[in-house]
Amino acid sequence: MSGTGPRESIFPTRMALTNTKTRFKSAQTGHSLLAKKRDALTARFRAILRKVDEAKRKMGRVMQLASFSLAEVTYATGDIAYLVQEQAKSASFKVRAKQENVSGVVLPAFEVDRVPGTDFNLTGLGRGGQQVLRSKEVYAKAVETLVELASLQTAFMILDEVIRATNRRVNAIEHVIIPRLDNTIKYIVSELDEMDREEFFRLKKVQGKKKRDAEAAEARRKAELAAQGLEPDAAAPTAPSTEVPAEEEDAVVDLLSSKDDDVIF
Repeated sequence: MSGTGPRESIFPTRMALTNTKTRFKSAQTGHSLLAKKRDALTARFRAILRKVDEAKRKMGRVMQLASFSLAEVTYATGDIAYLVQEQAKSASFKVRAKQENVSGVVLPAFEVDRVPGTDFNLTGLGRGGQQVLRSKEVYAKAVETLVELASLQTAFMILDEVIRATNRRVNAIEHVIIPRLDNTIKYIVSELDEMDREEFFRLKKVQGKKKRDAEAAEARRKAELAAQGLEPDAAAPTAPSTEVPAEEEDAVVDLLSSKDDDVIF
């Protein structure tokens, strides 16, 4: 029988067939939309992956330069950690967060807002001022690169989880829901066809039964007439005559052919 395989437990009716076809169409539409969403997220995921790789390489180079610049400052001026801690009054960098929508997925994005001015104007005044300034700029670049890498890494992790969930949904619809609905539709169609064939066979049987009953009744009537000694044709009721007598026909003709004298008022 068609429709074998996993299917839903449903009573085969025309309404159930219509509802199942509607659900089947909706499942196909949902599968198409989720597949497009998965492709868009995958494309963005690969772009972010390339940016993460570039940012990590850049971060390695920047941190290397920052370490060398700090070593130069330490060599030129000594330890300036206590000076930095004393002169730091407010943050030189502020991080702003915004959101980006990618196919219905909200991705956070971080931006660096550098506050103009500095609190380290007197650091390195005696010696090593050039090295301190260079180290400050390198570490500022390192902070910006670090914030960019954090933004990309966060978006990377979120997209990874969303793509996995979307793939599970696409596979479930493609390999479970759509085949189950298809098997259900085939089952309902086969059952309805079987019921139509049964109804046609039942009508044929009823028609044959009525025909046999009519023939049996006619045979009984002929047998009764034969027992009474009458012919079946003579016993048949005669139809009333519709012929008009000749006298009445002549009277009608005379009435139509006669003319009245003109009457003048």
